[in-house]
Amino acid sequence: MRTPSYLHPNDKIGLVAPARKVSQDEIAHCLRTLEEWGLKPVLGENIYGEADQFSGTDEERTADFQQMLDDPEIKAILCARGGYGTLRIIDRLDFSNFVEKPKWIAGFSDATILHAHLNECLEIESIHSPMAINFKDDADTDNAIEAFRRVLFGESKGYEIGMHDLNRRGDASGILVGGNLSLLYALNGSVSDLNTDGKILFLEDLDEYLYHIDRMMQNLLRAGKLSNLAGLVVGGMTEMKDNKVPFGKTAEEIIRGVVDRFDYPVAFGFPAGHVKTNLALILGRKINFEVGLYTLITF
Repeated sequence: MRTPSYLHPNDKIGLVAPARKVSQDEIAHCLRTLEEWGLKPVLGENIYGEADQFSGTDEERTADFQQMLDDPEIKAILCARGGYGTLRIIDRLDFSNFVEKPKWIAGFSDATILHAHLNECLEIESIHSPMAINFKDDADTDNAIEAFRRVLFGESKGYEIGMHDLNRRGDASGILVGGNLSLLYALNGSVSDLNTDGKILFLEDLDEYLYHIDRMMQNLLRAGKLSNLAGLVVGGMTEMKDNKVPFGKTAEEIIRGVVDRFDYPVAFGFPAGHVKTNLALILGRKINFEVGLYTLITF
């Protein structure tokens, strides 16, 4: 895996909206924060565009992202928000210049499409992080934004979090991959589909029915994506939904049940995903992973 250059004061960072539309007010706090870090935000031409639920047509969103990929002065690209839409443009993007001189691409949720493509097809690291719309003025979010800054500037060495009742102890090392479970499920069979053998898989999700979680996990199991993992990290399983006839398990219990047949370390409750304290992770990076009294992730 190749590591893009870390950022320095006065570097330019591009902001694009490859998925759902976003307003100026929604990312104003982010722009101020990036400037406070000494960075120079550069906005995509169509970032405030609108085409149905998207921030512009597929062609417009592709053009914005392509411009940021090709501009040598842009040192990182931050997605403005998620939702849905990146899957529609990923195969339109030309990564030729990007591969010659990689830069950080950051975001989460719908940006899982980008992470998987970069990590699997291009063998380039990326940052699973808050997006522009997630920059807020409250303590929990401030911690997440500072964690992102530290990763972006090359200052972070990893995290230590508390134990969880469903954890399975053990130590492992391997390349960290993954992201949003629903998007990984949507990539099955595509050129961006992740090979998880020997990897440490990270999963998170939002607003899914519990039986959907089980169905997606059963799909990963049948596809062989869980049998040869080095480890599993489960982040936020947020705002899960149930039917009138209850499924009978939480999302975390569903996941633990599916991987009970294996013996690699598993950590639940990692603060990343659709949670306020969305700690930045370097995907594509070989990490050390220890699950005991605490969960340790070392970059």
